[in-house]
Amino acid sequence: MNFSYKARRRLSLLILLIGLPAYVVVAVTVVNWINRPSLWVELLVYVVLGIVWALPFKFVFKGIGQADPEKPEG
Repeated sequence: MNFSYKARRRLSLLILLIGLPAYVVVAVTVVNWINRPSLWVELLVYVVLGIVWALPFKFVFKGIGQADPEKPEG
């Protein structure tokens, strides 16, 4: 998918405002389903879920912190 820089910025904002809170709810729910395991298992679950959540959106967030490449200099 080829999105413009502005579209990727808007999509990244939408993902962070809606997707990140949804990830937090899902992650906490998953940890509660396994009856609050030890600290290390809980940390591992959060890390794995965080990676699984972020990987599909890598193309959206890549280069967002940079200046707009489509905007002319000047």
